[in-house]
Amino acid sequence: MQLNQARILLTGASGGLGRDLARELAGAGAAVLLAGRDAVRLAAIKAELGASADSVVADLTTAQGIAAANTAARAFGVNVLINNAGVGAFGLFDQQAWPTVEQVLATNLEAPLRLTQALLPWLKAQPTAAVVNVGSMFGSLPYPGFAAYSAAKAGLRGFSQALRRELADTPVAVIHIAPRVIDTPLNTEAVNQLNRALKNNSDSSQAVARQIVAALRHGKGEHHFGFPERLFAWLNGFAPSLIDRGLAGQLAIIKQHAPSSEQH
Repeated sequence: MQLNQARILLTGASGGLGRDLARELAGAGAAVLLAGRDAVRLAAIKAELGASADSVVADLTTAQGIAAANTAARAFGVNVLINNAGVGAFGLFDQQAWPTVEQVLATNLEAPLRLTQALLPWLKAQPTAAVVNVGSMFGSLPYPGFAAYSAAKAGLRGFSQALRRELADTPVAVIHIAPRVIDTPLNTEAVNQLNRALKNNSDSSQAVARQIVAALRHGKGEHHFGFPERLFAWLNGFAPSLIDRGLAGQLAIIKQHAPSSEQH
């Protein structure tokens, strides 16, 4: 896609990756509609990007937020939707409060499905359009300590694949992005300590933003960022028992760093 012809609705624009992605998109010539829940941060990013940007304050886990984003997107003339909004939740599954699990599923899976469905008739009427779903390596390589998060991101990957096949005879490209660990201020200290203990590779939000922009330029498909994580994700699909054995050796460290039990 030619980004100087793109008008993009970017969700999660007030977060670490969202902010850097907005900058990269605007720098490539795209007009960006920033969506998020933090009005102050959105206003600051909008001011930084200038006349090519606008914003809409919306909680996409609510019907009202979906409606607000949908209305603003059509008024902006959007031809690209980037479902970037997401939340993490590190912890042992049997010790997580159910509202935490609900929030992970609602934000990372239900909200992208609802917003995509609301915008699809509009996008299908454009000469060229795209839906970009920002998932995670944990959607292809589910990880202990991140059961709900992995489930949501695996669901988003499955949705992306099915929708891409469903829209094969339309102008709408469907792109799925699966970054490995992203180093942003939004990570909890427990997650940072776990990554240090396991010596996990990570990428800056700026680097991931550049990769997403490159994937959007490339067009349809699925993109896993990072090696050897990309290899392990492929191996998990081919021989998951090998990954089971490999991750079993990390389980004690994961349990050591997992937050204490939440109130159920």
